[in-house]
Parts: sequence; structure tokens; C-alpha cells
Amino acid sequence: MGRRVVPMVALAVVGVVTLFAVNPAAASPTSSKYQQKSASYVVGGVHGAADRDRIGSTGASIDSVGDGTVAVTATPDEAARIERLGYRVTRTRTESFPAADSAYHDYAEMQAELDQAAKAYPQIMRKLSLGKSYEGRDMPLIKISDNVAKDEDEPEILYDAHQHAREHLTVEMALYLVRMFTEGYGKDPRITRLVNTREIWIVPDMNPDGGEYDIAGGYYHNWRKNRQPTNAGYKGVDLNRNWGYKFACCDGSSPVVSSETYHGPAAFSAPETRRLRDFVLSRRIGGVQQIKAAIDFHTYSELVLWPYGYTTMTTAPGLGADQQKAFAALGGLFARSNGYTPEQSSSLYITDGSIIDWLWAAQGVWAFTFEMYPNSPAKGGFYPPAGVIAAQTARNKDASLMLAEYADCAFRAIGKQEQYCATASSPR
Repeated sequence: MGRRVVPMVALAVVGVVTLFAVNPAAASPTSSKYQQKSASYVVGGVHGAADRDRIGSTGASIDSVGDGTVAVTATPDEAARIERLGYRVTRTRTESFPAADSAYHDYAEMQAELDQAAKAYPQIMRKLSLGKSYEGRDMPLIKISDNVAKDEDEPEILYDAHQHAREHLTVEMALYLVRMFTEGYGKDPRITRLVNTREIWIVPDMNPDGGEYDIAGGYYHNWRKNRQPTNAGYKGVDLNRNWGYKFACCDGSSPVVSSETYHGPAAFSAPETRRLRDFVLSRRIGGVQQIKAAIDFHTYSELVLWPYGYTTMTTAPGLGADQQKAFAALGGLFARSNGYTPEQSSSLYITDGSIIDWLWAAQGVWAFTFEMYPNSPAKGGFYPPAGVIAAQTARNKDASLMLAEYADCAFRAIGKQEQYCATASSPR
């Protein structure tokens, strides 16, 4: 509920498609790395962030961090480069779901559940569209609010999931949020209050093409990227290295087309990132971004992360001391509720071109990454059994609600709401 009331028609946020040329110098097949498939490895002798940054600079994807080890996905060439840096490298077997784990939702099942929820709760939920993925799949966009057909002057929240194809538990997290807000409305006072005073946006599947490919044939392909062709027979851009702030700046992604962290030829070269970017930009009204806070769900490692990822500096341009303190305070609150570890994104390893860096630096959105269950490959890695879905999605209920509650003034987390929020409609 609020002051700005604008009739809302069926929304399809479709960005202008721009063609980008691949840099031949960066992508031409000059070595055997372009003929090799990625696999999972455990790297030993890793003693801190500097080691992790060195490993990540090879183009390998760091998937989880253990005691003196990291699990990575890498091509054989990248694994050899890591070994030449002086680390112990051991190939591991990729985990896969057992046949009984059919409780995970494939793309069609996800769409069907969203359609059913939209029909069951038409007064508070709308199923809209961001537009199409590279292979033409619709990317659903869910709006939940008490006056859902109107655009009200209320703080807006964004939850997105499944930038990385093999991280299927994040789709379940998004579906859980849809059920939580709709089924809890009118029953749970906390949920009812938020639906009445917030506009909630949920993007359940940022990478439908990659997700469907990952489960093709009834077994798992350990696929991370989207399915957009590059060259030399390779496909895929790492969507969470394709965002436009500090794109490809700092050895936190790879220019090599076969790499798990290939950032693409240019920022927003992937249609999937353009679709969400264009939606976020559409929420700038009168020059003010209406989306105030966001969670980008990933797996795995059980972490709460905040900007920046491109630098290990705790403060940097666009991120002042009080802003950093508010991020850390909120991250700590979330982590106490779900049992995750809170830290600045770059404390794990350097990433550039990530969604949370772009959301914060370009749009002023208090953006967090949640790396969900498990905390080790031994518990299933990217493919935990379906038996954990209920507990591991519900584990983030309180943190997801807290994000929405603090969206009107994140500085309340450090007791500085009067200084920053008394007269300002934007948290920045």
C-alpha cells in the first residue's frame, strides 16, 4: 500500500537484442584446452584468499572451500596450470541425483507450479515474463503484493535463482518463496504485513536452457553456464561473470571460451543477463530505483556474501564505511538465522562481473548472494538428494523475510536510520 498507484498491464520486459562480436584473439583455439571437457577436482595446499585467487585466475571455477582445500571445476589444461602453481590436484567423481530424487522441478514442472499458484492467488500474485532465454524458453517473473495489479509506492524486493545451471536447489528455493508468501498471506502476520507493504519480485529460473541441458538424458552433466554458442564448438557464458560492473576487470573470470568462468565477449552479451538487467532498469521511476534489496541464490557452501567481489578492499568507490558496516550487519543477521557463514564476496575469492556488484554499484540495491546447502562435496555438492529440499529451503525463511523488512532502510541494522533514511526515499 502506498501513494503511487499506476494500473499495471501484463508485463513482458524484453530488452533490445544487441549482437557482440567475439574477440578472435581471446577465443581462437590456440592450445589443447579448447578440445577438453571440464571435470571436478580437489585442490590441496590452499591456505587463504591469496591462494584461492591464484587458483581462480586460471579460469577454473572454485565451487567450495574446505580445510586447506578447494573443490574446483576445470578443464584438464586449467588443472595442469593449477598444479604448476604448486598445488596438489586430484580428480573427483561428479555427483548425480539418484532416481528417487524426482521431487526436484524440471522446467515444465516449475512452470506448471507457478501457473497453478497464479490461479490460486490472483489477488496477490501475477506470473509475468522477463522475456526469452537464448534457446527461446520463457523466463518467468513473479510479482507478489496486496494490490498486485497496481504499481504502488512501496519498497521492492528482488529474489533471483539459478544463474548457474547445475544449482537446481536454487529453483526449489524460489518456488518455496512463492509458496511462503502466497500460502502464508492472511495467516502469518509477518508475511501478511510484508505483502501489504512491499512489492516482491521473484525470478525462479535465470538459466532455463542450461538447467534443462544439465538433466538431459536422465543423468547430470555438471553444466554451469548458459547454452549460447561461442566459437570453436563451445557453448556457454557464465552468467554471473557477465554483468556490467567491473566486467572482466580483475582476474575474477576467464576470457577462454572453454572455461567454466568464461565471461563472454562483452558485458550483458548473454540474453539472460540482459533480460534481468532490463527489468531492473525498468524499476527506476522518476530517477529512483524502486528495488531496494535483493538475494541472488546459488549453491553451494552455506555462505552469505555481499559486495564487492572484484576487490578485497572493504571500502571502495561507491561503498563507503557506513554502507559496508550495514552490509556486514545485515549479513550477520541473516547468517545467524540460517547458520551460514557471513563474509564479503571477495573473501572467498575474486569475482568480477557479478550480479551483486552490479546491483549495488549501478543501482544502489542492497544485494546479497546466498550460497545454499551443502557445505561440502561429500554431502552432494551441486546435486544434494531431494530429501533435503524441504529443510534447506525453509532454512532461509527468516533471512528472506528479514531482507524484505530492512528494505525500507538498511541502515537500521547499524542504528543510523535517522541519519540516512529520515528524509530519503532511497537507501543511498
